[in-house]
Amino acid sequence: MKIGVALAAGLSAALLTACDQRSAADRTKTHQVRVAAASDLRFALNELARRFEADHDVKVMASYGSSGTFYTQLLNQAPFDLFLSADLEYPRQLAARGLTIDGTEFQYAVGRLVVWTRRSSGLDLEAAGLRTLADPAVAHVAIANPAHAPYGRAAVAAMQSAAVYDAVRQNLVFGENVEQALQFAQSGAADVGIVALSLALAPPVKDQGRYVIVPLETYPRITQGGIILRWAADVDSARALRAFIIGAEGRAVLKRYGFFLPES
Repeated sequence: MKIGVALAAGLSAALLTACDQRSAADRTKTHQVRVAAASDLRFALNELARRFEADHDVKVMASYGSSGTFYTQLLNQAPFDLFLSADLEYPRQLAARGLTIDGTEFQYAVGRLVVWTRRSSGLDLEAAGLRTLADPAVAHVAIANPAHAPYGRAAVAAMQSAAVYDAVRQNLVFGENVEQALQFAQSGAADVGIVALSLALAPPVKDQGRYVIVPLETYPRITQGGIILRWAADVDSARALRAFIIGAEGRAVLKRYGFFLPES
């Protein structure tokens, strides 16, 4: 017992030391970039930020959520420097309103949908694909809210293309964003979810469930883009992060998370 207590204490001390060192390193950085990021980017952008920070005197402060919700906040000049949207149209609409820096719009990825269920589920995704959603054993299907989430709108389009939407619509449960839709499926609040491939491939998720990729031709292309806001506090740092994301190292990370990459 004493050995166990001592080991636990040692691990706790090591963790605290690591946290203190990381916090100290963050405090030495003299610049920061505040990023409003689509929730499908959580794991990919976290890795991008770590790699970027290793070579730059910049701390990346990312907030994740629905692109449409961020768009509404940015119309009121919410305190962000860089917007990474799951729909290129939101940055373009901000630019049309004069709320961004000219020439900073960019495409960074094309998102993909999957049908996801827990590993313990008896549903045969591989055989049925989207038709799985109409299985009598499926009581709830989780998707992002199509009112403001691009992945939610794409999910509805995919179900309509597969002619299952009318049978499924009464069973839909809406997440605030695509990450929350995945959480519903992970927790069992939903039997299955239509979510982003980038989340299904993330290390904390990939061993928890099974998925099949939704055919690209069944929903509009999810072209994801970003832009630097007019009120950015540190434009140079925001530009540096933008360049890193669309550069060779950033593209390699995005590809590993299942994103299609726009042509250079």
